[in-house]
Amino acid sequence: MSSKLSTNVVKQDPEITLGERLRLRRKELKLSMKEVAYASGLSIGFISQVERGLTSPSLTSLTAIANYLRSDVSNFFSQPKSKSSITRNEERDVYTINKNGLQYERLSDSFPGHTLNSVIIHEMPGHRTESISHEGEEFFFILEGAITIYIDGVVNILEAGDSLHFDSSRSHSAWNHTNKVTTVLHVCTMNVFGDQDTVKDIPGIFDCRGNLIFSKDHSMDLNIHTGNK
Repeated sequence: MSSKLSTNVVKQDPEITLGERLRLRRKELKLSMKEVAYASGLSIGFISQVERGLTSPSLTSLTAIANYLRSDVSNFFSQPKSKSSITRNEERDVYTINKNGLQYERLSDSFPGHTLNSVIIHEMPGHRTESISHEGEEFFFILEGAITIYIDGVVNILEAGDSLHFDSSRSHSAWNHTNKVTTVLHVCTMNVFGDQDTVKDIPGIFDCRGNLIFSKDHSMDLNIHTGNK
């Protein structure tokens, strides 16, 4: 599978960086980095590094940040659209948030009421993802290579053929501890493609801890306040 990484790579618009777009949106909403970090289940230091372009967020982390910024992840990052319920290996695009970050292949379709979102993840040797906690659940199945996944500080070393299913509210991160590319099937309930209807049947948008951020009609701002940066 790793031979596919050099083809069909979707390029992102370089005119304004992801970090700049996130910072501008945060400033527009008059939010501190501390507020964004708390609500998205990430650290202040990580939010700062993302905004300055020093690190690249994973797809789930970017989605968590975008959610608190009252935006779909698609407003900050362009991903391949779902074309069919069937995907073909040689036809799937490989895309990345940052050239040094994780590489993805979209698998899941989009239809009214869908809750599962799935991708194939290619994680480079030595790469570590940031620690995060959020609502929902996740499933990992190792297709090729090996990876270390931390769940609430507990070390889980998974090799090809192994799987892991867990509650996403538990703090989790991953590390490719090997010298080869690791390929993983990842399934989650988080709206990582920005194409689920998240406000139709609920009173508003919630942060990763289940707190109501703002009402459905946006008429009442319910942001949590943890101090100013």
